[in-house]
Amino acid sequence: MNEISVFWFRRDLRIEDNVGLFAALSSPYPILPIFIFDPIILDKLENKKDARVEFIHQSLIQLKKEIKKRGGDLVVIHEKPFEAFHRLAQQFHIKQIYSNHDYESYAIARDASIQQWAESQGIGFYSYKDQVIFEKNEVLTGQNTPYTVFSPYSRKWKEKLANTEWRQFESENLINYLKASFELPSLNQLGFQATGLKFPSLTFSDELILHYQVNRNFPGLDATSHVSVHLRFGTISIRKLVKRALGKSETWLNELIWRDFYFNITFHFPYISQGIAFRKEYDRMNWRNNEQEFEAWKNGQTGYPIVDAGMRELNQTGFMHNRVRMIVASFLVKHLLIDWRWGEAYFAEKLLDFDFSSNNGGWQWAAGSGCDAAPYFRVFNPYLQTQKFDKDLTYIRKWVPEFQEFHYPKPIVDHEFARKRVLTAYKEALG
Repeated sequence: MNEISVFWFRRDLRIEDNVGLFAALSSPYPILPIFIFDPIILDKLENKKDARVEFIHQSLIQLKKEIKKRGGDLVVIHEKPFEAFHRLAQQFHIKQIYSNHDYESYAIARDASIQQWAESQGIGFYSYKDQVIFEKNEVLTGQNTPYTVFSPYSRKWKEKLANTEWRQFESENLINYLKASFELPSLNQLGFQATGLKFPSLTFSDELILHYQVNRNFPGLDATSHVSVHLRFGTISIRKLVKRALGKSETWLNELIWRDFYFNITFHFPYISQGIAFRKEYDRMNWRNNEQEFEAWKNGQTGYPIVDAGMRELNQTGFMHNRVRMIVASFLVKHLLIDWRWGEAYFAEKLLDFDFSSNNGGWQWAAGSGCDAAPYFRVFNPYLQTQKFDKDLTYIRKWVPEFQEFHYPKPIVDHEFARKRVLTAYKEALG
């Protein structure tokens, strides 16, 4: 049997500037790159036209081409990770396994079990920081505790960046791959179907970054990079994006730092992965949880055009503008008094760029229950938000063309009534 090292692709589906791949390709053994479609994850996806699975599949096709150009090939496996590695160990003499860190609870437990098995077999297991700039305990307060407020975290983050030698890793220039050829299972063989969605391009202009601070809040403008899905699945390097941001836009850089911040929260406060509010006292809230109103919100039929536009954009494209994400989240929690976890779960199902850390952080921000959250008494007024950010109704006309028609639904709840109701509910819950 060939002596090999394995590189396990997960949230890092690229050849370029990939830390773990660079380390693997620098090792003495030829590299067998693998990707595992994990049934434990896939079986939870009820919609078999899941755009994220399709995006991963398309990214793997591209990844496979890049590896083949360098003399190797990608093995794509559809089985539980432990079983996949056990079977590979029967086919190859595996000397080392390389990967990049993942920070979610399931991934941490999965990796620990694979590492334990590997070491019991005399196989080295190596994991690297790749999808963030700073992780775990690298950015802490003066008391060596994790930051739970963004502003001081971002200041420390920038200070650390300025005083750290960091570089991009030229993994794309190394060619130490095992010479072999493998079939890639089709989307249908994985039990999924094509969605027909058009996925965002990896390319965007420096001009967009330079004007980001001015234009980012206006959903009617195409003024955001749409890079979040590529960051989510690692088809682009975070180091490359930070390098582009420096000196061009502090605001755009801050958005990248928010991502590190939420990963940091997930790592240090793992209980949030179990559906518990970051501020646990907020779990005393008495939610109304009206299922008919939840359906109206999901389907973009609330009678509030800016809310409905956001939900229709999400349902049709898998994307929603960030300003509108805040508006629709606030509306669900504050106007309808529906548990933020319902909205979190719906976004998790629909968002192409779904990432647990950022999604949970955003929903808890809207509910007032998260770290560095909006205070509970801040209730977004959808009409004022429209006046400020979609004054010409460009965004609304695109997604809710019938908003002035007779058959468009009346508002599901009166704003002032909803505002008073939710403030009373929060005061009762929080004492």
